Formats: sequence, C-alpha cells, structure tokens
Amino acid sequence: MHNLNGKTAIITGASRGIGASIAKALATAGARVVVNYAQNQIAAHHVISAIQAEGGEAIAYQADVSQAIEVKALFDTAIQHFGDVHILVNNAAIMTNHALVDTTDADFDQTFAINVRGVFNMLRESAHRLANNGRIINLSTTVTRLLLPHYGAYAASKGAVEQLSRVFAKEIGSRGITVNVVSPGPTHTELFTHGKSEETIQRLAAMSAFGRIAEPEDIAQVVVFLASDEAAWITGQNIGANGGFA
Repeated sequence: MHNLNGKTAIITGASRGIGASIAKALATAGARVVVNYAQNQIAAHHVISAIQAEGGEAIAYQADVSQAIEVKALFDTAIQHFGDVHILVNNAAIMTNHALVDTTDADFDQTFAINVRGVFNMLRESAHRLANNGRIINLSTTVTRLLLPHYGAYAASKGAVEQLSRVFAKEIGSRGITVNVVSPGPTHTELFTHGKSEETIQRLAAMSAFGRIAEPEDIAQVVVFLASDEAAWITGQNIGANGGFA
C-alpha cells in the first residue's frame, strides 16, 4: 500500500466512474480528498460518505473547470480546508461520439472547453498553488492510439491534454512536481457503456490481453502509484492502463 498520509488531493470529475474510484483509492492510501463535481451533487456526496465510512477525510466542491474563476475557488477551498494541495488528478471530461461530418460547433466547443481548457485552467492554477514535490496526473484515453472512427473531437481533445502534460512536466519539474498521463482503455463506466450493445462491449473486451474491459478500480490503482513518493522519478510519461488493449 502506497502511503499518502498527510497529503491532500483534488480530483476533478470525481462524482462517478473512474474519478470516484480514484478519490476512494487515494483516500484509502491516506490522502485527504477534494471531490470536485460539475452537476451531480448527490453522487458526489455518496463518494464522500463512502470515504468517511472507511475513516477517511473528504469534502465535495462544485466547480466548472472550464471557468478559470471557479478553478481558483476550488483551490481556495481545498487550501482553506486542508492546507497545502499535494496531488492533482484531472479527470473531468465529456465524450462525443459522432463522425466529424456530424459533429456540431456546439459539440466541438463543449468538448474542448471541458477536456482541454479545463485541464489548462487546472494546470495554470497549480503552477502557483500546488506544493513542491507534488503530483499531477491527467487522464487521457487509449483512443488517441487507436484513432477509432466517430471519436475525432474526443481524441483531438485528449491528444491536446497529452501534449500539455509533456510540456508542463518540463516547466514545473524544477519544483520536484511530476506530471504524467494515464490512458485507460475500455472501462466499465456509465460514460463508456452508454449506448453500446453487450455484443459491442464483449468485442472490445476480447481485444484486451485479459479478455475483459477494465473496472474503474484498475485505473485508480495506477493513479495511486503515480501520486506516491515511489513515482518521484517518473514524469512526462503516458501510461497505457488498458490491459494490453493497445
């Protein structure tokens, strides 16, 4: 078990799915966690309750990460409540699944506002607010490697996140802060399974070396490692947490 006692973590988009599992896993490892959510307050408080039931410390905070002023308020709240912030996990994202010809301006703009500007806002704020020797983990996707049809806007947004991460790792490394990317493959979340037939899910599962799609906990454990002291020499990397999918 990696020891994150005394650390504070902000996880964006942490009310459900992979984000919720990351919040719980970081708390289990000893971190105090700030569960950021955009809309689903009830789900966010379920995550808080689960963490507290296991003896962990957590608060929920609503913020739209595409808005810089709300990102600042998110950091303000975390610091006021817990002190220094040591770990930042940028998980908040939306997925559009349309052919490029069917992708509207609104689809494109919303995807980039949340998936790219949201990460940009969080990274920019963290440059001044994250503690020295901190950890930043940004979530991308294996879709950037597979280049699947109908995921053009989503893949482009996550490709931008990967490049921001590599550059920022070099900009902030002098403070001992690491910046890495975790790229899940197909994962058993509402975001992934929505609109997909069981046949489609099983076909994708067969592409994994283990013959299944991931559970959110599989991804969360990779994030916990990257957030730990043991990962201090890993930065600017993109870890494919995909079960050999790609």
